Formats: sequence, C-alpha cells, structure tokens
Amino acid sequence: MSDERYRDPSRPIEHRANDLLERMSLEEKVAQLAGLWSFRLFENGAYSPSRAEEVLANGIGQIARPAGGSGYGAEESARLSNAIQEFLIEETRLGIPALMHDECLSGFLMKGSTLFPQAIGLASTWNPDAVERMTEVLRRQMRAVGVHQGLAPVLDVARDPRWGRVEETFGEDPYLVASMGVAYVRGLQGEDPSEGVVATVKHFAGYGASEGGMNMAPAHIPERELREVYLFPFECAIRAAGAMSVMNSYGEIDGIPCAMSRVLLTEILRDEWGFEGVVVADYGTILRLVEHHRVAPDRQEAAARCLEAGLDLELPDPDCYAAPLIAAVRGGRVPEAAVDRSVLRVLRTKFRLGLFERPYVDVERSKAAQVPRHRETALELARESIVLLKNDGVLPLDAEKVRIALIGPSADEPRNLLGDYAYPAHMELMFATRGEGSVRPPVDLDEIVASVEVTSVLAAVSQYVAGDRIVHATGCDVTGDRRDGFDEAIEAARTCDVAVVVVGDRSGLTAECTSGETRDLANLKLPGVQEELVLAVAETGTPVVLVLASGRPYALARLVDRVAAIVEIWLPGETGGEALAEVLFGIANPGGKLPVTFPRSAGQIPIYYAHKPSGGHTEWWGDYVDEGAAPLFPFGHGLSYTAFEYSNLAVDVRGAAEDGAVRVVLDVRNAGARAGDEVVQLYVKREHASVTRPVQELKGFRRIRLEPGDARRVAFDVPFDALAFYDPEMRRVVEPGEYEVLVGGSAADVRLRGRFEIAGETHVLSGPRSYFSAANVEE
Repeated sequence: MSDERYRDPSRPIEHRANDLLERMSLEEKVAQLAGLWSFRLFENGAYSPSRAEEVLANGIGQIARPAGGSGYGAEESARLSNAIQEFLIEETRLGIPALMHDECLSGFLMKGSTLFPQAIGLASTWNPDAVERMTEVLRRQMRAVGVHQGLAPVLDVARDPRWGRVEETFGEDPYLVASMGVAYVRGLQGEDPSEGVVATVKHFAGYGASEGGMNMAPAHIPERELREVYLFPFECAIRAAGAMSVMNSYGEIDGIPCAMSRVLLTEILRDEWGFEGVVVADYGTILRLVEHHRVAPDRQEAAARCLEAGLDLELPDPDCYAAPLIAAVRGGRVPEAAVDRSVLRVLRTKFRLGLFERPYVDVERSKAAQVPRHRETALELARESIVLLKNDGVLPLDAEKVRIALIGPSADEPRNLLGDYAYPAHMELMFATRGEGSVRPPVDLDEIVASVEVTSVLAAVSQYVAGDRIVHATGCDVTGDRRDGFDEAIEAARTCDVAVVVVGDRSGLTAECTSGETRDLANLKLPGVQEELVLAVAETGTPVVLVLASGRPYALARLVDRVAAIVEIWLPGETGGEALAEVLFGIANPGGKLPVTFPRSAGQIPIYYAHKPSGGHTEWWGDYVDEGAAPLFPFGHGLSYTAFEYSNLAVDVRGAAEDGAVRVVLDVRNAGARAGDEVVQLYVKREHASVTRPVQELKGFRRIRLEPGDARRVAFDVPFDALAFYDPEMRRVVEPGEYEVLVGGSAADVRLRGRFEIAGETHVLSGPRSYFSAANVEE
C-alpha cells in the first residue's frame, strides 16, 4: 500500500519504525518482544506451514537457532530461514520479518561450520586481530544462511575456576577481556549493519563472580569493583565497538536479579552509556523470577518487572512476554508505552539489518560460504592458543627418533577437544532434554557426530612419527574410578622414550560432562582418576609430557614436580590435535600466555594477579599454614623454545591529568636459536591513591614474532583516561601522583620497571573515554 511508509527504504529508520508501531495491535506488539524455538515449527521432522499458522499469526520478534536448534547444515538451514520469512511476510497482516539468532561462541552452531578454539583458548593467544578475523568468518557463514544475531561474546570476568563457564570467557582480567571482546564484536558486526551479524554481549553483569562458583548463584560485588572490573568489558564493547545487543545475567546482585535491575538495564546501560540496541533475555530468564529467584508470584508480574527494568525481548520461547504481558497491560499493571518502547528497539534493529529489503538468502550460495571450512584460520588460532607451562628440556621432541607412549582419555577422543557451545556438544544437550516428535531435532545424533571433522591427538602425532614408534593406551576415562587400564598405560610408558599423557575435560552441558555451562566443580582436581593415572605413569621414570585439554585451570600441585613438561591446549577445536603435534615436535614454537591464574588448590580461591595490597598473603606470616599463598602459574605466564631479552626502557609523559598520556618504549630481542612469539605485557601500579588500588593492572600488550637474533622496539601510548578509577565519592577520576610501569612476560615475570608522574588537578571523567593503550612495533 502506498501509505505504508515503513516499507519505504528511503525514509529514516526512526520514521519507519514509528509508522509501523502505530499500525500494530497489542498482540502484534507483544509478539515482537518474544522469540520462538525453530523446532516449534516442525512436524514429522520437517518445517510445517500449519504449525506456523498456529504460532506465528501475530508475527514474532526472533526465531531461535534455525541451524543450532534443527541440526541442519547450510543449505537446509537457509531453506528453513526462507520458509519462515516467507510465511511472516506473506501470511501475517503487517509482514514483519523475524530476526534469526544462533550461537557462535567458538564457531557458528551449525553442522558443517568450522569449530574454532573455545574462548579461553582465544584469550590465550593475546591476539585480538586473530579473533577479529575469526568472527569475520562467522559473520559470512551466519548471514549466508539467514542468521542475523549471534549470542556471543561472553564478557564475564572469570576469577573462580570452579565455575563451569570459565571456558567460555576471556579470563580474569577486565582489560584483556575487553580487548578480546571489542575485537570479537567488530569482526562479527562488520562496518555495515545490513551485511553484519548483531553481537550479543553477555552476561550482564557479574555472572562469573557467583557464590561458590555455582552457576546462576548470587554475586557479591561491591559497587566500585562492579564498575571497574565486571562492567568495564561491557562498557568498552558498547561504547568502543558499538555492540548492538546485550544479554542479562541469570544471577542477582544485592538481592536484585539482573533481569529486573533497572539500575543495570536502564540507568547504567542506556542513560550512562547511551546504548540504543536491544536487551535480550538469557534463555528462560523471565520465568526464573517465579521459579528460581522467587521474587514474582506469577508470569504476569515477572513480565512486568523485567519490561519495566529495560529487558526488551524474551528468549527462546514466549513464556511471559505473551498472554501474561498482554494481561498485565490490559489490567493496568504495565503501561502500553513500556511495550511500545521495547517494540521500537526491536523494529529499529530489524530496519538497521535490512531485513525488510532483504529477508531471504540465496540457498545456492549458502553452502559456498562454509567452504573452504576455514581450517587454516582455526589452525592459526589453535596454534597461538597453546601455552607451555613447564619444560625441563624434554620438548620439543625429535620426530625422527623418539618412541612415544600416547596415553590418556583424550589422546584419541576428538570430542574432548571441543567446547560446550561447539556444535556436537550442544546438540547432545538437545537430544538429552527434548521430547519426541516436533520438539526433537529432525536429525540423528550419530549423523551429527559423524559430520564433524576433528583431528585427534593420536591421528595428528601419527603424521610425524611412524606407527611402530607410537604406543597408545587410554588408561582411564575422563570421569569415573576405573583403573583397569592403568597397567597397559604403565607398560606403554616403560617401553618408550617419553609419555605424552593427554587428560582434562569432556566439555558440554549434559550430566557426564566435567566443564561447561552447569558443570561446576567443588575442587580443582582433575576429574575421575586422571591425576592418579599421571602419577602412575610418572613412577615408571619415563619423562612425562602432561597435556591438558581442559576448560578451566586445574590445581596441579601434586603433578607439577612429577612431570617434565606441561602443555595447556584448552579446548582447541577441530585443528587442536594438529596444532599440538606441531608444538610437540618443534614445528611451531608455543607463544600463548595464560589469561587466568593457576591456583595450587581450590583453597586459594579467589586468586588473581590484580589483588589489592592487603590481599594475596596472610598477615603476618605470608603463606597459609598448609601451603604457599603464591599461585602455581601466574597470569600472563607462558614459556617458549627460545628466550627473549628486554632492554632500553624509556618513559615519557605528555600533558596533565585532564588530557595527557604516557609513552612507554622498550626493546625486545630474541636471544635464542628459534623463531618465536612473545607477548609483551605492560602493567601499571598506583600507590597512595584516594582508594586502595590493585598491586598491578594490565594496561597494554602486544604479541610480536621475532626471528633468532632479531629485535623490535615496542611502544605503548597510554592515555591517562585509561588509568581512571572510582574515588571515594564514586566519581571516575584521573588522580595526579606517581605511577609505576612494569613490563615483562607475565604478571610475575617483570623485566623492566619505570616511573612517571601525572601533574595537575584531579580530573573527573564523564561520558566516553579512552579505554585502551595503542601498541606499535618498530623495526
């Protein structure tokens, strides 16, 4: 119709959204504030137009996981997306297309898509550029099949390794998390929203600081720490990278569930930071106010509280933003203006993405976007993510001579190299929790597993070492107490030059998994009898290379002195076995650095490098009675097959508190015989401030590659804004005074120290600021 201004792409988005809103009934408005599982539209294993007529008559805001919820590959997912959009456009009154969302934490959650390293491994690369290249791949893969929003990245700062979702995070430090998160968002969204995928930063806020490390438990966070640590990555992602969506935390802070926190979702997010996008509910969030937090008596009240707080859209199904919300409006509990506010946000997003002009995708081209399967990008990331924690000289191995005992439950199990939101792991949950018929994915689980191309450690090692020089023994399972494989493993070790023991986790969300969402841990001992297996193999006297394919930092105090080398590969994705083999044989030189602190035991928790001056030790003896207070491996730690020398530090201050910066310049030289990567880390220390400050804070880093004998000059330009903190009056300020810079290879491996002074008066910041240092490398 000619008067349907919302269909005119030449008009401003605001005009189009308001015109469309004026035409909508209350039922149609509320439908835009809800999602729907893709498989709700299935009948007898296929998309059903009659099912669509039943549940989509008033339209829908989002469709949840057209790929990840169906088990489909690229071509089938594209056809499904088109069929749903066709129904909405042709068969509903206003023809509003749906926004399709899916998971993309460590790869697009679709059969046939590339399986990248889990987020904790991405953080170990300390290479934001590589992460941005990965999410550029995800953007192309997702848009090709009609998916417009990704439920990632996770920006939770994780300082309790008992929490199962540590593997989904970028670690313990807000600066590192923010750096990786900004890169992730930029790559996923791209420069043009009509070609991009909406990034969803989550979980807002404090989700990773849960009581006892338990999923969805309360978070006890003071306001200053909340703002400086746990909110900082979100602020950066929104203000510096333009993230278009935010997802709430399941947890609560000071008695207020985050899903109904007006302070978080409106006052901070929108009023302070200027966020204009959509706040989406983590799955089932709103109903949890009734069943989990017990603050709302029914769905109607739960819907009212969340909408009033600023939560715009319910996922994955319309439990509360449906008839209960409509009743709350008609009964006077919720003003319709509150519904309109959120509907406008949803509509603006759809217009920005170009969904009204291009609702369909080219099915023939959809499959091509997944091929080549970007294994080289995955291999680059997996290679850079590997962290060498200890090496007594046994590594690298001589592939031409060595006889290897390859032992452990993850030595020949490709599934154990994947994170919890990887396609196979997540589909296991779908089959474990869904019923029969239309709500079960219309594919077979065996078909899903068979579709995944993951190279096991054994297969990768076999590419370099002749079969008669490899002896394989599983030894034990990831979980359970069976030791009947110990004898075979011990005998294998006795007959070989070295024992490579691959242990760790099975990541996922089902009951048999040991890491991932809902899989929290009371102690930090390796699951099952894996620790005992390592000790038994070490008793043979054969040098042991301990390989950790894990989702969290484990307490390895009993093992660290019994093994010759420790290699952390995390959950490295489909090419992780190949990357590990390259490191074992010296084809690649490990250069990853820890994004988390490794504790000696669970009793040290919380333990992280940026503690306050009175933390990190007990007065007045320093250590605990039963063990030391120092970590097993510090934040930023990672060894190499070569050696790096730091020298010629120069510190130069320009300007004063209100407008200045400090330039830190140094030389790094490869003093060894192998090419290698070093992550140069810059920390800043501030004493005698108006409030206590951490003993050191990461304020810059740069990964550089050096050939033997080569040197590079690395320059960090740190704006004083990036040194701001909250003073006693909770003002964000840059305070004058003396600061110390510490540069080195980890938080504990400080090679160079310098000082500088900020002059002038205390400068109070408001609005956007400079969040990051610039790091440049000179020849």
